[in-house]
Amino acid sequence: MDNKKHLAYAIIHFLHDQLRHGGLSSDAQESLEVAIQCLETAFGVTVEDSDLALPQTLPEIFEAAATAAGKEMPKNLSPGRTPPSEEDLAEAERLKTEGNEQMKVENFEAAVHFYGKAIELNPANAVYFCNRAAAYSKLGNYAGAVQDCERAICIDPSYSKAYGRMGLALSSLNKHTEAVAYYKKALELDPDNETYKSNLKIAEVKLREAPSPASNLMNNPQVQQLMSGMISGGHNPLGTPGTSPSQNDLASLIQAGQQFAQQMQQQNPELIEQLRSQIRSRTPSASNDEQQE
Repeated sequence: MDNKKHLAYAIIHFLHDQLRHGGLSSDAQESLEVAIQCLETAFGVTVEDSDLALPQTLPEIFEAAATAAGKEMPKNLSPGRTPPSEEDLAEAERLKTEGNEQMKVENFEAAVHFYGKAIELNPANAVYFCNRAAAYSKLGNYAGAVQDCERAICIDPSYSKAYGRMGLALSSLNKHTEAVAYYKKALELDPDNETYKSNLKIAEVKLREAPSPASNLMNNPQVQQLMSGMISGGHNPLGTPGTSPSQNDLASLIQAGQQFAQQMQQQNPELIEQLRSQIRSRTPSASNDEQQE
């Protein structure tokens, strides 16, 4: 069991490192947090148990083992997958170029098709995923764009354009908190990129302009109606000294609160994420970013 604890600690430490430096979306981070909690519960280990640390990190152990076995895999090539042939690589590049041509004439569905075919031939190329993300964004499929940007970043964590396009997709989903983080990472990798600077400022403005939960609550029609009734003296859902509140009015207030919570989750998910985090501890430009590689 001791060896299992050492292994569990190494995995937990690796997942914590990904949370801090992996540039993951909030959904991916939440998934990792759940995985960490499951491992800690199952093995009775936490990241604070430094006495369980091994001389090498999990990635270092893996790399050493792969090298020793003489089977070091090419970067980002899935286990068991045959490396693409020279012919496949050339055909993938041709398909990517065709996708770029389709983007120029705004035939975005065709561009998605060609980039997808290129990915089938060479799934270890970050550019193909990033280009398809741009096409998805043009089609309004921002969730698809986010997924492709995540794949591109996984393949090449230093690919600034993938972070920039992730920021664009997240901004379009009104996830301005996450968009700011990705724009900052894009600028860290490409400090002179004016498009990233401009988009970062816009996302920060949008974030500051996001209405507070109290403001949204007061703008809720049902809440306004109840408050109006209280002020006019027509009824008092909370009751006055010496009186009991109306059961129907209380039910209406509860229903308004529930609908407000659902609306907030749908329309402003990043604000909900901010509130969760606290408990636990102008439209962007795509000018230069539209250039396909």
